[in-house]
Amino acid sequence: MPSAAPQEAGTEELVRPGQSAGLLDVARERFLLKLLVRKEIRVRYRGSVLGLVWSYVKPLMQFGVYYIALGVFLNLRGSTPNYAIFLFSGIILVNFFVEILRNSTRSIVDNRDLIRKIYLPRELFPVSTLWVSAIHFFPQLAVLVGACLLAGWRPSFWDVALAVPAFVIVAVLAMGLGLMFGAANVYFRDSENIVDMILMVVTWASPVLYTWPMVERALGPAFGVYMANPMTVAVEVFHLAFWMPTTGGAAGDVGLPPGLLELWLPVSAGVSLAVLVLGQWVFQRLSVRFAQEL
Repeated sequence: MPSAAPQEAGTEELVRPGQSAGLLDVARERFLLKLLVRKEIRVRYRGSVLGLVWSYVKPLMQFGVYYIALGVFLNLRGSTPNYAIFLFSGIILVNFFVEILRNSTRSIVDNRDLIRKIYLPRELFPVSTLWVSAIHFFPQLAVLVGACLLAGWRPSFWDVALAVPAFVIVAVLAMGLGLMFGAANVYFRDSENIVDMILMVVTWASPVLYTWPMVERALGPAFGVYMANPMTVAVEVFHLAFWMPTTGGAAGDVGLPPGLLELWLPVSAGVSLAVLVLGQWVFQRLSVRFAQEL
């Protein structure tokens, strides 16, 4: 048998250029991700007097408007014990989703100059917006925890543990949609208008300002469709973790939706994961022409 031709000294196995592993590339490029997050923070607060303090000011202002309009004028605080905590625990979670989706949709277009010049995993840009949004979310969460402690909340392990899957579900759902619309926005700038409409609806499509029994009475058998929304389940789990322990058992009929943990939490996790997989697939298919289209 003839022997194989010897490999030339100094040669290495050729690697096909441009192959992307999707979100796995982000894990390999953690240093680049860190740089992008720092850049996003610096750009966002350049010339700002308050800087990250806006992470507290804006949600507190939003909370004040909703509390006065719904809690005082419509007297929802009369039928919902500790309505202020009920309201704020939902607001900060929805704001987290809104910030990720809005900024990830613009992330590729906003970084067009960098994308034209060098190759780096395109997923880094939407994922960096998730980390920036998390940096804004945790100060708001600290305010919520402080309010709960003042209201008599004594956190248990399970209370804290329940908040984790709710946070992850929202992050995964928003990232999946952000990848999808971020890629589509390179080709069709109408995508930003579609996202704006989604964000306009999302606060009212989840039990942030109202309680779930109101929806059950209005929808009847179709209530299951409402509960299939991962944002609805995440907000209700946040209520279970932070709001219900402060009511001292006075939540009554406003307590847990039927099947929240044993049925709807796994369903919402599955829906969010499916959206992430779809978003990654769409992003990879469209990302090959980003530099040309931008």
